[in-house]
Amino acid sequence: MIPLTNLKKQYACVESRIKEEVINVLDSGQYIMGAKVQALEERLAQYVGVDHCITCASGTDALYMSLLAKDVGAGDIIITTPFTFFATAEVIALTGAVPVFVDVERDTFNISAKNIALAIEAIKKKDPDIYPLPDAAVLKDAKLRGIIAVDLFGLPANYDAINQIAKQESLFVIEDAAQSFGASIRGCKAGALSEIACTSFFPAKPLGCYGDGGAIFTNNKSLAEILRSIRIHGQGTNKYENIRLGVTSRLDAIQAAVVDVKLDIFDEELKSRQRIANLYSKSLCPDTFSTPFPPQGFESAWAQYTIVAKDKKTRQQSIDNLTSGQIGYSIYYPIALHDQKAFKYLAYNSADFPVSNYLAHHVFSIPMHPYLEEIEITKICKTLQGGVGDD
Repeated sequence: MIPLTNLKKQYACVESRIKEEVINVLDSGQYIMGAKVQALEERLAQYVGVDHCITCASGTDALYMSLLAKDVGAGDIIITTPFTFFATAEVIALTGAVPVFVDVERDTFNISAKNIALAIEAIKKKDPDIYPLPDAAVLKDAKLRGIIAVDLFGLPANYDAINQIAKQESLFVIEDAAQSFGASIRGCKAGALSEIACTSFFPAKPLGCYGDGGAIFTNNKSLAEILRSIRIHGQGTNKYENIRLGVTSRLDAIQAAVVDVKLDIFDEELKSRQRIANLYSKSLCPDTFSTPFPPQGFESAWAQYTIVAKDKKTRQQSIDNLTSGQIGYSIYYPIALHDQKAFKYLAYNSADFPVSNYLAHHVFSIPMHPYLEEIEITKICKTLQGGVGDD
């Protein structure tokens, strides 16, 4: 079996360090927050190149807390992509705000800045003929507040264009970097590409822990202070003073220890992911599969290696071949968010976002992790293209 990701191989590389650091935490008696978490936050902030890192319990919480810190709620509109994991839009709806979807670019899978501009014009003029909008009764007199852009599969979105639009319209931008920690645009790390950025330490992410975890990055000191308050029930100067409504979303010290150890080998793992991505791109037939290729100046973290089959039949045949060859795969994402039952109330039409719909029916992801061997990559590519080679 060749799994989609292989955390066991990674663990074998850091097992002794992990055990040592976890035992140190257990011996310390300090399991929630504390010195270990604070030290990790400082290290993560330095790695990304920002002033503040606020860890939390998950990437979803990171997004939700960021919206709360921006006072997003009922009567607000947040633009985001329909081709991503459910959590990105879920947190918008949980605040009471309205998610407005904007289609993605076919080659990068990321939200289109051109379509963002069209959606903003449509919102201003309340004209869905300019760009698809939710039902008018849902929008009512809601005000556009911000944009959540997603760095899908490890590749940052086009923040130069997105931030420029946001600045012109007085909107905030949240970078959903759950899949892109370690990626960059012209040397600027994911997590530092907008005013607020959120990442996830879910085990399968490029930098993962052994449970749930997340973090928020910002250079805004006052925003960081608000986020630290929100993280612990809106805490004020002490645990029994509550100055705002918040949540409970803390990274525990054991998970902090795990992330800290993995950060030591992270850059080497990123190099390995890049090498594997290059091998895939050279080996897969371009007439059958479109392979991901970062724009000039962009570096992906290669959270997934996602390819686009030339048609639905080819995707199904490829999946059947992988299954027969005992090779892991996944489809991220088989249902675009505007077609999810949970967002039925927005009253979008299924055809409103043609690129997202196309990708949902044509993409699939093949094994990607830093410990894939060349012989495994060869087998995967041969299997995809019709035959399993045992030589």
